[in-house]
Amino acid sequence: MREGVLIIDIHTRILFANRSYLDFLDKTEEEIVNKPLREIRPGARLPEVLATGKAILHAPRMEENDDVYFVNMYPILTDGAITGGISVVTFMRDAHDFRSELDAYEKRSRQVLQRVNKANSTRYTFDSIVAVGENVQAVKALAQKAAATDAAVLLASESGTGKELYAQAIHNASPRRGEVFVAINCANFNANTLESELFGYVEGAFTGARRGGKMGLFEAADGGTLFLDEVSEMDMGLQAKLLRAIQEGRFRPVGGVHEVEADVRIISASNADLQDYISAGRFRRDLFYRLSTFQIRVPPLRERRGDIPVLAQTILSSLAVKLKRRAEISPEALDSLMGHDWPGNVRELRNVLEASVYLSADGLITPDSLPEHILRRPGREQRLPLAQRVWDFERAEIQKLLQQYGNTLEGKKKAAAELGISLATLYNKLGRA
Repeated sequence: MREGVLIIDIHTRILFANRSYLDFLDKTEEEIVNKPLREIRPGARLPEVLATGKAILHAPRMEENDDVYFVNMYPILTDGAITGGISVVTFMRDAHDFRSELDAYEKRSRQVLQRVNKANSTRYTFDSIVAVGENVQAVKALAQKAAATDAAVLLASESGTGKELYAQAIHNASPRRGEVFVAINCANFNANTLESELFGYVEGAFTGARRGGKMGLFEAADGGTLFLDEVSEMDMGLQAKLLRAIQEGRFRPVGGVHEVEADVRIISASNADLQDYISAGRFRRDLFYRLSTFQIRVPPLRERRGDIPVLAQTILSSLAVKLKRRAEISPEALDSLMGHDWPGNVRELRNVLEASVYLSADGLITPDSLPEHILRRPGREQRLPLAQRVWDFERAEIQKLLQQYGNTLEGKKKAAAELGISLATLYNKLGRA
């Protein structure tokens, strides 16, 4: 054995020492066996174990010649009674070798994780993004500019608009495209669990912690991109730790004493208005500025109706391959899609089309195949009402200015001033469906 082993009896007399321990003491077996331990080792702590019945683990020790080692000491029991004690010594050179092996193992683990993520997680590129309308083309162009940098990106939009699609496209067009892309939805975890998911934990950090600890996603994404979806739902205390990790490029795992360095690009997304959250004291202003070097608003589907035909065709082509059957749509059914407001955005459109393909007799979606809430009522004007068209135009004009000035409180004030309306009126027009 490379470890040193020493055994004593209940009277602290030495019964046994292996070759590694004898070499460590620079003594022979005859010189120490049957002698009291503290006669040989005056500072020995193994007698404490006999007195208390409790093990002493990972105890650091140092010799006069500055040799450092670690000792685990256990009581020996026979039929429940303490009859002796045993010390197991790990020498610094072996601990260093083990640490090196562990570092190599963790490096291999990260390499495997990177290969898995590259194969499975980042399939979307900018070619995957349908952008027919001018407002969506402008958003796509801004995202492409952001991708060329290493700056933080905040995707602020409604649920179902394709924020993760944009996040993956930005990653795949960035200088980090060959590295790992890791995504997590912050709304799916409570504060403590999210902290351990993001930053990992050391062994024994809490009840139920995995033996050996766990690498967090921040460390796993080292060199690559970390996508924080629904970042608005993160606990305020954890926001402070995230801010420091972004600023310093280092963090401390849960229960750890040593910091871990990680070079990570952050892309975040929020369905909520973070400015409102800041005003309500639910989100840190300094973190918002760290996350929103580029702030990109993906328009909801009702503001990009011109994209619906192309989106529908793209989705149906994918469904045809998936279902191994025809997947097409009639002009009448497409007209019904164009008249719907799509509160669930592209996600809702995909679900409606998939359900309708299943319900259609031959894979051709007709009005009869569509859900009732999509269909227009008999006699209803087939074109959008004038008021709705005016609202859509006003919203589009406001969004153009917000793309120019930024979707911040200051940007909204500038947009309102240019349009000659109050800030309250601007918020009202943005809030209309």
